Amino acid sequence: MLNTHTRPTHTLDTLTHAGHTHTRWTHSHTLDTLTHAGHTLHTHTTHATHTHTHIHTEAVQAALAKHKEEKMALPMPTKRRSAFVQSPAEDCTPPDTSSASEDEGSLRRQAALSAVLAQSLQSPDYWINRSVQSSSSTSSSTSSTLSHGENKTPTSALADILASTRIENSVPPDVTSSTPERRSRVDLPPNAMPRGMPRGQSRTSMLDTTADGVPVNSRVSTKIQQLLNTLKRPKRPPLSDFFLDDSEEIVEVPQPDPNTPRPEGRQIIPVKGEPLGVVSNWPPALQAALARWGASQAKSPALTTLDVTGKPLYTLTYGKLWSRSLKLAYTLLNKLGTKNEPVLRPGDRVALVYPNTDPAMFWVAFYGCLLAEVIPVPIEVPLSRQDAGSLQIGFLLGSCGVGLALTSEICLKGLPKTPQGEIMQFKGWPRMKWVVTDTKYLTKPSKDWQPHIPTANTDTAYIEYKASKEGTVMGVAVSKIALLTHCQALTQACNYCEGETLVNVLDCKKDMGLWHGVLTSVMNRIHTITVPYAVMKACPMSWVQRVHIHKARVAVVKCRDLHWAMMAHRDQRDTNLSSIRMLIVADGANPWSVSSCDAFLNVFQSHGLKPEVICPCASSPEALTVAIRRPGARGTALPARAILSMGGLSHGVIRVNTEDKNSALTVQDVGHVMPGALMCIVKPDGPPQLCKTDEIGEIVLNSRAGGTLYYGLPGVTKNTFEVIPVNQTGAPIGDIPFTRTGLLGFVGPGSLVFVVGKNEGLLTVSGRRHNADDLVATALAVEPVKTVYRGRIAVFSVTVFYDERIVIVAEQRPDASEEDSFQWMSRVLQAIDSIHQVGLYCLALVPANTLPKTPLGGIHISETKQNFLEGNLHPCNILLCPHTCVTNLPKPRQKQPVGVGPASIMVGNLVAGNRMSQAAGRELGVVEEEGLVRKHQFLSEALQWRAQSDPDHVLYVLLNAKGAAVCTATCVQLHKRAEKITSALMERGGLNTGDNVVLLYPPGIDLIAAFYGCLYAGLIPVTVRPPHPQNLAVSKAACILTTQPLMRILRSREAAASVNVKTWPTIIDTDDLPRRRPPQLYKPPTAEMLAYLDFSVSTTGMLTGVKVRALLHFFSLSVYSGHQSILIPPMELELSLPLWLSTLSQYKIRDTFCSYSVMELCTKGLGTQTDSLKARGVNLSCVRSCVVIAEERPRLALTQSFSKLFKDLGLSPRAVSTAFGSRVNLAICLQGTAGPDPSTVYVDMKSLRHDRVRLVERGAPQSLPLMESGTILPGVKVIIVNPETRGPLGDSHLGEIWVQSPHSSSGYYTIYGEESLQADHFNTRLSFGEPHTLWARTGYLGFVKRTELLGSTGDRHDALFVVGQLDETLELRGLRYHPIDIETSVSRAHRSIAESAVFTWTNLLVVVAELAGSEQEALDLVPLVTNVVLEEHHLIVGVVVVVDPGVIPINSRGEKQRMHLRDSFLADQLDPIYVAYNM
Repeated sequence: MLNTHTRPTHTLDTLTHAGHTHTRWTHSHTLDTLTHAGHTLHTHTTHATHTHTHIHTEAVQAALAKHKEEKMALPMPTKRRSAFVQSPAEDCTPPDTSSASEDEGSLRRQAALSAVLAQSLQSPDYWINRSVQSSSSTSSSTSSTLSHGENKTPTSALADILASTRIENSVPPDVTSSTPERRSRVDLPPNAMPRGMPRGQSRTSMLDTTADGVPVNSRVSTKIQQLLNTLKRPKRPPLSDFFLDDSEEIVEVPQPDPNTPRPEGRQIIPVKGEPLGVVSNWPPALQAALARWGASQAKSPALTTLDVTGKPLYTLTYGKLWSRSLKLAYTLLNKLGTKNEPVLRPGDRVALVYPNTDPAMFWVAFYGCLLAEVIPVPIEVPLSRQDAGSLQIGFLLGSCGVGLALTSEICLKGLPKTPQGEIMQFKGWPRMKWVVTDTKYLTKPSKDWQPHIPTANTDTAYIEYKASKEGTVMGVAVSKIALLTHCQALTQACNYCEGETLVNVLDCKKDMGLWHGVLTSVMNRIHTITVPYAVMKACPMSWVQRVHIHKARVAVVKCRDLHWAMMAHRDQRDTNLSSIRMLIVADGANPWSVSSCDAFLNVFQSHGLKPEVICPCASSPEALTVAIRRPGARGTALPARAILSMGGLSHGVIRVNTEDKNSALTVQDVGHVMPGALMCIVKPDGPPQLCKTDEIGEIVLNSRAGGTLYYGLPGVTKNTFEVIPVNQTGAPIGDIPFTRTGLLGFVGPGSLVFVVGKNEGLLTVSGRRHNADDLVATALAVEPVKTVYRGRIAVFSVTVFYDERIVIVAEQRPDASEEDSFQWMSRVLQAIDSIHQVGLYCLALVPANTLPKTPLGGIHISETKQNFLEGNLHPCNILLCPHTCVTNLPKPRQKQPVGVGPASIMVGNLVAGNRMSQAAGRELGVVEEEGLVRKHQFLSEALQWRAQSDPDHVLYVLLNAKGAAVCTATCVQLHKRAEKITSALMERGGLNTGDNVVLLYPPGIDLIAAFYGCLYAGLIPVTVRPPHPQNLAVSKAACILTTQPLMRILRSREAAASVNVKTWPTIIDTDDLPRRRPPQLYKPPTAEMLAYLDFSVSTTGMLTGVKVRALLHFFSLSVYSGHQSILIPPMELELSLPLWLSTLSQYKIRDTFCSYSVMELCTKGLGTQTDSLKARGVNLSCVRSCVVIAEERPRLALTQSFSKLFKDLGLSPRAVSTAFGSRVNLAICLQGTAGPDPSTVYVDMKSLRHDRVRLVERGAPQSLPLMESGTILPGVKVIIVNPETRGPLGDSHLGEIWVQSPHSSSGYYTIYGEESLQADHFNTRLSFGEPHTLWARTGYLGFVKRTELLGSTGDRHDALFVVGQLDETLELRGLRYHPIDIETSVSRAHRSIAESAVFTWTNLLVVVAELAGSEQEALDLVPLVTNVVLEEHHLIVGVVVVVDPGVIPINSRGEKQRMHLRDSFLADQLDPIYVAYNM
């Protein structure tokens, strides 16, 4: 009686037709494989025992039905329509099997086994129409698989599975505003946005906005709300699974769950196979058997090959096989090279490169090598230089020392050639000589030459290749005695008789195809009929027809072949399989093989197929055949099946499934261990300790018939071929070595062997083991018809943040809609969560036919994984679920209330002998010049004095992109232009002293003249970048000065559309002013008067005007100190990158000031052109100091690469340095030439997150290099203060930098949007220490460290290190993160990320990455960005936004405007290429 429980995999749709229920099976290569569907397969009541329900598929559907009640509100990703246009090819591919695999074949993978095809599948036309309908209806009902024949109302998949803006019919609580009652007027589901909107058009016109301009229910915020709602669902592991990260590198192992099932049986006893029988006429070596048949049975057929249509092509007799092999052996040993210098000697390794379609040539080559005593290494035919795994085949050939390849003439012609006609050097291959082995090129041996056929010994006979989990290809050496013994054992186990006929459907170059179809068959003079893979693709029934025609006794197949034959079966009455005494199922060890075998039997039992002839077997490249089911006597009962609990399996124990039938796994036995072998089960990891009887372990085998070593790799060999199992106490159980088979299983009742998985498909997540094949089966059972292309699915794990994470990659059908795909992905998540109790980390869909293939069309898993990790997978849909599956993050930090006051901290520091964290520049003395005490305290006076004393001295030169001076200004010219502007202001403006005047100019001399004109008139200049009404409003301007071109723009129609010009103040253009002198020039009564307003947007997005007093300022140094300044406008520099450097060289400039954006432009744009610059005579040795003016942490990598790049042009490594200034004080630090070189320290990033500074050595993990920001300027004092308690901190402690100096700014003019900002930014006092001193708060975190270096005064130098801006830091999980650190990691994640920015929104971390590559790569960034942030910062990214280059807004200093970016993102104004919402 057949048990009705079988194994995962296949969609079962129950279609009810006029009262008849037909169960429709679809299988591995999905419904797509119904190529030969077409006839209803009638269930015969006599075989009712065999019509079994497919439990796993039902399990998946039941699990999904359970989820139907609690909808998963997955936010759909946003994708720009232009991206990923899929090729229209194969819009609706009728089922086809061309991409099925031999090895990891997804076909057999699915293994679905249709007991009965639905009557409705009568013709291919029906199939095509159906698939067209299913893919075109976007709101298709949730799959018919859910309905199970009951008449349920179809639910709209789109509305249910994918979240629309209404979750459970209510508007989500809004996260973007404080007024939850407000609803958007248009309640669009996230994926129902108008598709055809032109790029860049703001979509927010239809939505309400909140006060700060963010739409209440914009598409983005709705999705974030959905994401938050989804993330609120409880995670699976209890809190005990979290670990505390106490600044240790170790992740704490979660406490074991007391309910985990543990093995309880006794220790297993090794299982012995029956003894190997002694037969008197056994040949001493395999070659001897060939010699015997070649002489005595020359006419007997050895091999029949088929053409592509499945008709016999030609038959090779034993006589021909012997004579040709002999010729080849003679040619190899005597005709290559000379007598004294032969190319080949016995024992050399030779590659055999033959296609599967030409088995006869392969047979001759293989036996020719055996006779010549050279070692054949069969490999696949390389198709192109870039073949998946070609590098690894190169590694194999290298480790085996192969330098010669044998091939056929036809194959040689097909190999890729260089333009010169030589065979291409394949990637990673050693240099190869190619020898053609066609008969016409072989030489007949001389009369006296006889091959040397020794008795089988331990020398290597042949090498079979094997790919490991990581993709490494190694050669397993099989000795001559092992080859002979293996043939004997197979002959005994399969009971082969001389002269039988065998049909072989497998690859004859390796594995069961080689062992049965080439070696054992010759030993027993069997006639082999080979059915190559290409024939099977064209005619899947061909092997069944061959069995029928030749009355074959044995067939060697895989599940895939059973499945194809069953699908193509047309009720052919004439097919008779009664001759078969043994149907060997080579991949019977795969747990899903059960359903294939059952379904095949179900269809073909009426054609004479006997149930007892089906013989599943288990094999491994290292141990060769491990176990095989012996054919049973007629009518004997079939062996029992094991129905195991998946939960138990994941903990490595065997438990019969009783409770939850959804997570049951049905496996069949693979028979008994091979004759003459000894088998044990040992723990798969750690020392090879024997398992208990109810424990899953790795099967190890001791047998003379196994592989002996990995050729050329002695290290790996020891761990695999020389394993000595130990008992519980750790003592070896004997001294005989066992070989690891890589198969996981157990020994059941009656010593039957059961296999439940392979080591290479093992995924160990949080200590539980999952089998990749099981996950493939579950994914395929989720109605893949509309989504997955030919069932091609790859499952592997990647290690992220101390644990393995499961990734599923599938090929998407060309006609699958976005909604179908996303729905399928969300349902796979649910199914795997329900059935396997494990979370998926990433689910990706790639376009059809783009995954790397193995030689026989399967998916090359290791190459796919490599592509995923390197960002070369190019998915068209992706879903990451780090929030749900990463459960081992450190606990969030709880901030402790500070129980200790600032006074106690200070006293504690003093008692401990720590100095307080403060530093000061030298005293600001009075500078004398030319004996004249400089009395001109104000800049306006300084200019007037210079205009009189040195009128023709050139102060400013303005250059254009060609490096030509377009404008110069001497002292007197500047003074006169300023006067003209002053008189114009006085006449036209009607202005009062102290009014604000907006200066609207491109960078240049006009701006400087207007600046002084305002100072002369007693007005306050406000420099503004070209206009935005917000700037003008905030400065309360009384008048605008500008140039004619800009004035025309302001008055243009385009400007009027976005800006109301009528509300603007008077506009004066200063281009052609009459020559007039103003009546008198204004002189400020006191130095405390306001001089000008500095307007800028802070990086946190706050628009502020800073009041700067009338004392001297850095900006006008030229006028004050009288040196000449050369001005290069940024626009001109962008037009001509070498302009700045060539100007420095041409004018022999000593001091230059730039911004980071300029330095970055030069580094990226000129990095490769240093030689041509040198040739043009650019020499930078004159530069004494090149100072980067910045208001941020020094960008160490950038300044270092700039120095290194232009070192060849004579730039001194000491010249490049940074300055630091902030809004409250524009000049705090500046690296002069007198002080010591700036020092660099390495800080532990984990301690920085805790607001601590821990210095570490260079190269320490998680270390961050920080460069000092320059020497503190004269007259400036700096102190480090705790921003919360406002108490001073000790040396090397992280705190806010406070500054005191005569040139600090006096306050914010107004702050846009928040009038009541801390007035204490400018005049604030310490809570303890020196409470009388007034300080200005910079808003930057940093620390002071006393170094060993000496300053210019001879004292030890105090270095100030800036870490980052306080307002910009991200508070996540109770820790403080600096955006720049996360952005640095993100930019390193993929070569195509040009720039990145991060911000938080409702506690979600949002990463925006600019994509510099093609849009195909957009989705590659999502997993890589998520991985790197998780690995390096222990944070989960909530949203990944991929945008075009240049989208991240940057201010004039080159700093990112992260808050502007955030507002644009939430207002949906970015036009992103892709937005991924991580689950």
